[in-house]
Amino acid sequence: MSVLDPALTIRQANQDFFQQFATPAEDSADVLAPLPSDSSSTAPDVFGRNFRELVHPSVRQPLMRQFERLLEGRRDRFATQVVALRPTGDVFNGSLTAAAVRGYGPDPTAVLVVMRSGQSTEDDAVVAPRRKLLSEIDARILEGIAAGLSTIPLASRLYLSQHGVEYHVTGLLRKLKAPNRAALVSRAYAMGVLTVGTWPPRVVDDFIK
Repeated sequence: MSVLDPALTIRQANQDFFQQFATPAEDSADVLAPLPSDSSSTAPDVFGRNFRELVHPSVRQPLMRQFERLLEGRRDRFATQVVALRPTGDVFNGSLTAAAVRGYGPDPTAVLVVMRSGQSTEDDAVVAPRRKLLSEIDARILEGIAAGLSTIPLASRLYLSQHGVEYHVTGLLRKLKAPNRAALVSRAYAMGVLTVGTWPPRVVDDFIK
């Protein structure tokens, strides 16, 4: 559990939150400890960070849109599935519930976030860490395939020969360990390489070399 200010900066959190997101040497803080005002104090490095930094790039944009609606007063709470990032770069799937906290005025003064980590399964390993997987041309081809384009339109759009497109598609199938184009798109979404909630499909910048 954590408490965010209206800028989504982490201001308070409990021990379980620290264990997931603080670096290993700094995960023994007090439950719901506030951000120290004394700069000489030692606090878990998760304090003062923006919450967006703790989630996988593939889900960041749609999640931020939900927070935006919450802070604009268009809803009081929301719940969603999320892919989160540990300090080691490992990922885990879980659920997130966020609720607006209001004082005397109409605007939220804080956001309470409760996260539940799912049971560790082999599926967690499918989501790729933030590393450069694709070249710029591979990214554009993957986006085109996800949008339903066949080889000839892709070749025309990217100024490649049909053979050149097929060469890159074969490389993508091998790199993402997919048997065909449909599986390639499904696996790219499952790994977080393609951004969730956008059209036309777009490869997350973090994965482009």
